[in-house]
Order: sequence, then C-alpha cells, then structure tokens
Amino acid sequence: MVKRVFLLSIIFVLSVFYSVDIFSQTISETLSVQNPVSFAEKIGYINSKDILDSIPEKVKAAKVIEDLNQRYKDELGTMQADYNRKYSDFMTYQNSMTENIKLRRMQELYELEKSISQFMQIAQEDIESQEQQQIEPLRQKVKEAINQVGLENDFICIFDLANPSVSFVTPKAVNITPLVKRKLGIKISGAIKH
Repeated sequence: MVKRVFLLSIIFVLSVFYSVDIFSQTISETLSVQNPVSFAEKIGYINSKDILDSIPEKVKAAKVIEDLNQRYKDELGTMQADYNRKYSDFMTYQNSMTENIKLRRMQELYELEKSISQFMQIAQEDIESQEQQQIEPLRQKVKEAINQVGLENDFICIFDLANPSVSFVTPKAVNITPLVKRKLGIKISGAIKH
C-alpha cells in the first residue's frame, strides 16, 4: 500500500512538471514572447521541519515538553523503585510467608504493575497533548508564512521536503526556505537565490 502511494506520488509530481513544461512552451509559442519566464521556474520547495526547528519559540516549547517529560520520568523512577523493592522483599521472604500474606503481597505487586502501566499511558497522552498545544500554533505560523511567500512570489506550487513521499525535486525548483525564514524574522546565513 505504501509503495503504491509512493508510486502515485512520484507519477503525480512528474506529471505536474511535465504538464507545466508543456503549458509554458505552449504559452510562450502562442504569445511569441522573447525569454518567457518558464512556469517551472516558479515551482519551489521548502523543508518545513528545518523552518519549524529554526523558530525561537520552538526551542522554548521543546524545553517545556522536555521538562514535563523529565518530571514524568522522575515519578516513574520512584514508582519502579518502590515496585522493585517490594518485589525483591517478596522474593526473599515468600517461603516464610503464610498463604494469605503471600496472596496479598502478590495482589499488591499486581496493583503496582497496573498502576505503573496506567501512569505511563497517562504520561504519554499528556506529553502528546502538550506537544500539540505548544507546537501546533508554530506549525500554523509556518504554514501561513509559506502561503504568503507563495502568493507574494507567484509560485505555482511549493513542495515540502520534510514530507517523505516527495523524493524528487527538479533542478529548476527554487528553495524558498530562506524566504519563509525571513518572513518569520529568523536570521539566515548566505544569500537567497531566486
């Protein structure tokens, strides 16, 4: 299924490039314009992950998520240490325990295992929720900047290299990552090529 989607993506991308090239040739022949701008020259690409990682607010958001994750790890460590201590005690003294005490201790260990498992699930859900709350507004900010750059610079389409289904970028495509970074006020090094 993944291979089929990948193949369809490649066919779509190639057909877009081919159609744009034929369309631009037809237009230039029809209008008899000298040195017409090829529509393929207005196909751009970006790396949205690189842009997102460059936003200063992303570093702050990542720190909040990292701190939350560490607090959960610390609590989980405490719970696991308690479980390990009780399990070790049980293994050491089980032969000297009465059947009722042994069953009660086994039940207690089972409850601790269950509690640890539930805690891990809740922690994972909370971390994912916090990532969504912290990162999603930044993704929207990047998306809006990409749209603005596309409209302001008359791009026909912009491909995102962070999307693994795009595996081919024509040499005629323009990397507009620096333009989007500039739109977001992110310092960039080197010149922007158009």
